[in-house]
Amino acid sequence: MTETARTFDDLLRSARRRAWHLEMRDSYAGTSPAFAAWKAGEPYDRSAADSAWHSVVRSVIQQGADVWRARIVSEPISDYVRYEYEATPATNLAAGERVRWLPRRRASELALPGNDFWLLDDQVVFNHFTGDGEWTGIEAVTDPAVVKLCAAAFEGVWERGIDHEDYRPA
Repeated sequence: MTETARTFDDLLRSARRRAWHLEMRDSYAGTSPAFAAWKAGEPYDRSAADSAWHSVVRSVIQQGADVWRARIVSEPISDYVRYEYEATPATNLAAGERVRWLPRRRASELALPGNDFWLLDDQVVFNHFTGDGEWTGIEAVTDPAVVKLCAAAFEGVWERGIDHEDYRPA
């Protein structure tokens, strides 16, 4: 695990009220072994990664924080988003997250930040990616104006979003 990953886990575990995650890309880490196996129709053992994620999320929920994830997606959805959609029950929902999907066409009147983020109580942790979807790191921000912008953006997406159980990707 990289130093940045350890730092993010520590930041996430610090959440006491909210750990809200907004994802806005149609592709992430397109070279990941799990995605490559899924695309090829081959099995891939995600149990170790899922177990680690479940442990982190459950500890945050036990501290009283809401762990919510919202995804803005283009339709028809990309192969990567279909992979995420199919993995969501075992990865996110099984950990205790609530997940909603928002078709991009329904997000046009929302003011959104330029990067995916986690809103952890009163700080924003932006995720940075290359154009190909490879994760390059995080940036933690506590500026109240940025926190307010991101909270409003997430709330707008959440209100318009469709619960995972009800979303049928196009």
